[in-house]
Amino acid sequence: MKLQKPGKEKTSLSVAKNRTGKTTISKSPKKENRQTIIATKAASPLGAYPHARRAGNFLFLSGIGPRNAKDNSVPGLKLNKSGKIIKYDIEAECHAVFANVKAVLEACGSQWDHIIDVTVFLTHMKKDFPVYNKIYNQYFAGVQACRTTVEVKSLPTPIAIELKVIAHLD
Repeated sequence: MKLQKPGKEKTSLSVAKNRTGKTTISKSPKKENRQTIIATKAASPLGAYPHARRAGNFLFLSGIGPRNAKDNSVPGLKLNKSGKIIKYDIEAECHAVFANVKAVLEACGSQWDHIIDVTVFLTHMKKDFPVYNKIYNQYFAGVQACRTTVEVKSLPTPIAIELKVIAHLD
């Protein structure tokens, strides 16, 4: 299957029978229902990628971290002069990352309970999983999204959690 660039037209064929029973085939140009979204209420992406990409009625969110949209700070994070983590607060980061995901979903015209799948990246599984899981259960009660949680050695910035989300639109 060849994907078209956003905004390009493709031709769709429709087959129908008219009132006399004759089969007709018509061609009509159709815009792809794909777009990229940047949410102003979430921290800016760190690279050449959007916060989310819409494909049909699905939203594919890029990795979303806990950085503050206003000043790019990470809640509860203390670094030494060389940029090494001295202290971090997984609870504060969980609340912040969930707020950022919510902001992106809302910017896309979706909402929290439309989340279908979540991949969570933690940098300290053994230490952080119990706190993260408790907070996750509060936010996702009743949502029943599929979830995968994996430990990674590090993330691109000094954060302890990042989410990759798939959601749907109405």
